[in-house]
Amino acid sequence: MKLITRDTDYAIRALAYIAGHQERIVSATELVRKIRMPRPFLRKILQNLDKKGLLKSYKGKGGGFALAVPPDEISILGLIKIFQGPFKLNECFFKKHLCPNTKDCGLKRRIDRIEKYVLKELAAINLGYLYR
Repeated sequence: MKLITRDTDYAIRALAYIAGHQERIVSATELVRKIRMPRPFLRKILQNLDKKGLLKSYKGKGGGFALAVPPDEISILGLIKIFQGPFKLNECFFKKHLCPNTKDCGLKRRIDRIEKYVLKELAAINLGYLYR
């Protein structure tokens, strides 16, 4: 299991770069060069971030991307949810059969506590923290 997938990693790096250059619009060409990411892959990520309202896109000559929200309002947990879906650690390890012990399972209770801690920590890390 990976905590952060490639899509989420690239989204974090692209957003952090854009956040570090808030005084101007950042072109896709510049992001490809600076982040060293394949253009088609980057395009897909940027379109998703634009659709989710985290980026503003500007078309035409001099076009590119800028943050649509302040960096402190973009959490790592939010990006994980966008690119990976809900963060879950507590799925039963015995997936083939529904476990009748979910209420009494000590392992599930421990994993639930770990999940709550990880969620809290990921929510506390925002883009503003990363690019400063």
